[in-house]
Amino acid sequence: MKVYTAGIIGYGGMAGNHEKVMRVDYDRMKLKGIFDINAHRCDVAREQGYYVYSSREEMLNDPDIDVVIVAATNDVHKEIAIAALKAGKNVICEKPVTMTSAELKEVMEVAEKSDGVFTVDQNRRANKDFVLMMRNVEAGRIGKPYVIESRVEGSRGMPGGWRTEKKLGGGMMLDWGVHLIDQIMYFVKENVKEVYCKMFKVHYDEVEDNLKLILTFESGLVAQIEVGTNNYIKHPRWYVLGDEGTLQIDDWDCTGRIVRCLDKENIWGEEIAVTKAGPTKTMAPRSPETVQTFELSEPNDVIDNLTVVYNQLLDAVEGKAELTIKPAQTMRVMKVMEAAFESAESGNAVKVNI
Repeated sequence: MKVYTAGIIGYGGMAGNHEKVMRVDYDRMKLKGIFDINAHRCDVAREQGYYVYSSREEMLNDPDIDVVIVAATNDVHKEIAIAALKAGKNVICEKPVTMTSAELKEVMEVAEKSDGVFTVDQNRRANKDFVLMMRNVEAGRIGKPYVIESRVEGSRGMPGGWRTEKKLGGGMMLDWGVHLIDQIMYFVKENVKEVYCKMFKVHYDEVEDNLKLILTFESGLVAQIEVGTNNYIKHPRWYVLGDEGTLQIDDWDCTGRIVRCLDKENIWGEEIAVTKAGPTKTMAPRSPETVQTFELSEPNDVIDNLTVVYNQLLDAVEGKAELTIKPAQTMRVMKVMEAAFESAESGNAVKVNI
């Protein structure tokens, strides 16, 4: 088995995750060295035993480097990816792949002419909570879905640094929205026809720290995506409505349940149910024997790791299989995000065909 040699450009937090995975969990690719403009991060790499390149060019000219991992701030992804591809390297770019779809188009055009393979670290397609939702909905356990709600929420605000600076690609859309949109677009095999988004700057002046996004697909299916950093009480991670039941996954620990309808219970009595919130008939509790409940738990056969991203790249390099994280897929995600920014600025829904 060939062992590939990797270099990382931008040795921050996500790069540290790549380093750990290659050191502990992976045997097809090993890290040789890094380049970073931050002297402290260079010192960290030296202490870990890695070579520290004096410049980006030195790394790209190193014949030992097979794969370049682009983990610098979002605003320089395009230029680094293009330089690495022109140097004949295979490239894994952190998300968001670029700042705009026009930038991504430039990278894709270079990739088509180069000897290297280009992919994006959309690793959250392998998240266990997402796979658990997808498997159960695809199996028809709630019937035909018509609303998919996906949320990630915290209450500590945003980490400092580049995430709070617009020019560096900060904000929650490019940090977390990109992941949730990619999951939905990967799962739903339809074009998006309408995008509506509200963005909030609760504690930050330059970039959004909370957002609510609604995507309408060609069949009428609606995906509601929310990212929050000021939520002291969380919603479920996933909440999916189907015409025969409801799926809920509480959090990343994958606990949740499906409640499936056994009997429509269309016969209504004359009496009104009395609750502490007042009388109701339409929303009265249904009889327990008319539904069936299935408890959900972690899918233990799912590998939720960066190794999934690495394997699909190296398999493509070796001609064993096509990429599963294709640049054209990330182009669709970029265009949805651009429509979301347009909607948030105008206050109107944006008609699209993505």
